Amino acid sequence: MNTEHLERGWEETVALFERRGLPESSYENLYEESYDVHPGPVTIAGDLDLDLEDTAPSGAGLVVDGDLTVEGSIVNVDDGCPAVVVLGGLRAANVYLEGDAKLLVLGSVTVDAFIGNMTDKLVMIHGDLRAKVTVLSGEFSPDLVGGTLHGAVVAPRYLDLAQDVDPASVLVPEVLRADGEDDWCSFDAPRVHGGRLLSRIDEGLPVVLG
Repeated sequence: MNTEHLERGWEETVALFERRGLPESSYENLYEESYDVHPGPVTIAGDLDLDLEDTAPSGAGLVVDGDLTVEGSIVNVDDGCPAVVVLGGLRAANVYLEGDAKLLVLGSVTVDAFIGNMTDKLVMIHGDLRAKVTVLSGEFSPDLVGGTLHGAVVAPRYLDLAQDVDPASVLVPEVLRADGEDDWCSFDAPRVHGGRLLSRIDEGLPVVLG
């Protein structure tokens, strides 16, 4: 992520959170270390890969003081990735979280697909989650959606956010799993092949119909 930024210590970072009205309940579980603060608005061409070492080279995470637009997808697969705090709205093609991501958004999130697998995450959206489809797996559910969750939700029935929706009506056929088919990402969202879903996102291919 090669945008202009300032490295700020924890106290300075918290002071910025307080000025922008981010509740302490959102940031209290972040690492109390330095953060790369980027004046907003910020636009990133291509993907924001949270597993790359240079995503937040100076600190424990990156803070965007304003809106963040990612023209590709936000992707996290591995543990140990930097936190992402957006003190405005977030727009991206897709969000795919599978590692131990920490994503805090003061405004709304607008994406084609919002995908989460496994539970070791902190995901708090204080505005709306505006997605064409949200795919939840492995007991993952956002810690907070302060506004309205728009769009279809494909999730196992044990999750409160699960809807009675046919995955074939919202997802491209290439990411649907046949009965008995193995999935190397072990998704338990109904009929979703998580491995092929991630592969298409990595390749910049659509995963949502329409």
